[in-house]
Amino acid sequence: MFRRGFKTWSEQVSVRVRLKLKEPPIAALNVRQLAELLDVLILTLTELQDLPTDVRNRLLGDHEENWSAITVSDGASHLIVANTSHSVTRVNSSIAHELAHIILGHEPSMMFMSPAAGVTLRTHNDEQEEEANWLAGSLLLPRDALISVRRRRLPDNEACKEYGVSPAMFRFRFNVTGVDVQLRRGRRST
Repeated sequence: MFRRGFKTWSEQVSVRVRLKLKEPPIAALNVRQLAELLDVLILTLTELQDLPTDVRNRLLGDHEENWSAITVSDGASHLIVANTSHSVTRVNSSIAHELAHIILGHEPSMMFMSPAAGVTLRTHNDEQEEEANWLAGSLLLPRDALISVRRRRLPDNEACKEYGVSPAMFRFRFNVTGVDVQLRRGRRST
């Protein structure tokens, strides 16, 4: 599924990001601080003043559920537009996903050019989407943070709140990392 070493690399990136942000390896990640570190601007639709009103109304009306965040690029810089009508946890996850594409240097499989605006909208292939999903999860909930949650006996709902993630993301990261299994085995061997 992933190239050899990708999952370990993702965990290492998560640690390096926190070090650059002067945060401990188990700290919750503020995706907006990461965006700032990467020199990526994050805006909402209401902050895009040149966006025609009918387009804004369609995106926040008929198509509101169809998108969470999108990266727009002019070739030199990136802008993430976030759909703040969604839950904070979904927006955090979506921004982390878009930042993961940028960190990974993904080249889009398809690009839509807007000559009038001078911007490019991008889409990625399935492999790139899976990599961005994995890295986003690692950024939001690295293994060390998951182990810390269990060792602190933090209830799942409190951990979700602390890390700004949904219960689904929280369960997913525990399932795919095997942290609970690892800790159970460790308790049995002592």
